[in-house]
Amino acid sequence: MNIIKLSAINSTNDYLKGLLATRYVENFTVVTAENQTGGRGQMGTTWAVEAGKNLTFSLLVKDLLPNVNNIFSLNAGVAVAIANALVSTGIPGICIKWPNDILAGNKKVGGILIENSIKSDGEIFSVIGIGINVNQQNFDGLPKASSLSLTANKKLDKEVIMIAILEEIKRAVSRLANKDEGGIWDDYHTLLYKRGVPMPFDQGGKTFMGIIESVTPNGSLRICLEDETVAEYGIKEVQLLY
Repeated sequence: MNIIKLSAINSTNDYLKGLLATRYVENFTVVTAENQTGGRGQMGTTWAVEAGKNLTFSLLVKDLLPNVNNIFSLNAGVAVAIANALVSTGIPGICIKWPNDILAGNKKVGGILIENSIKSDGEIFSVIGIGINVNQQNFDGLPKASSLSLTANKKLDKEVIMIAILEEIKRAVSRLANKDEGGIWDDYHTLLYKRGVPMPFDQGGKTFMGIIESVTPNGSLRICLEDETVAEYGIKEVQLLY
């Protein structure tokens, strides 16, 4: 596994995509930065971190997805991999909040941004961006954010955590390559935050109650409503209030 370490960069995803545009890049190449000044989350949201205290890295996966319909299965696999890695390193209360947040208890400690490009021959390259709050202690103005060190009540080794995550992602990619999407989705749903629990949701300023039932292969959230019908919502169409 080729790991490129940078002191500071605008975005590890953008850096890796830039490499792809200009040269051959080995599968599972990793770009990691001590400080990322322009990190992004899902749908263009920002991901701000304190320099040197957290993990910000991107990973290239290619020759995996047969078509764009399988993209969210990769998202599910990466989320499961991160959760498994954090549990294995002793972090309690790890779960996945739809669609791509990693929580410890009720606090966000990480996020995923996967950007895909389709080549002229139909091959799909996936750049997997991962941000994990590791040793940051201060989250002023971010009441729903936390870090692994705050959760575990000790300082942690970022390198150990990153390697654990990368090894789990390689296992998840192998499972997907071997057609174990069903097993990936079973694990994802087991880890899904507030699944099966009545919770309030917001849809464009309107609040309603519902129960998370599942996530579909295309990434939509299935919610059982109070009238016992089941509705599907795309990313950013509905927000879980917690």
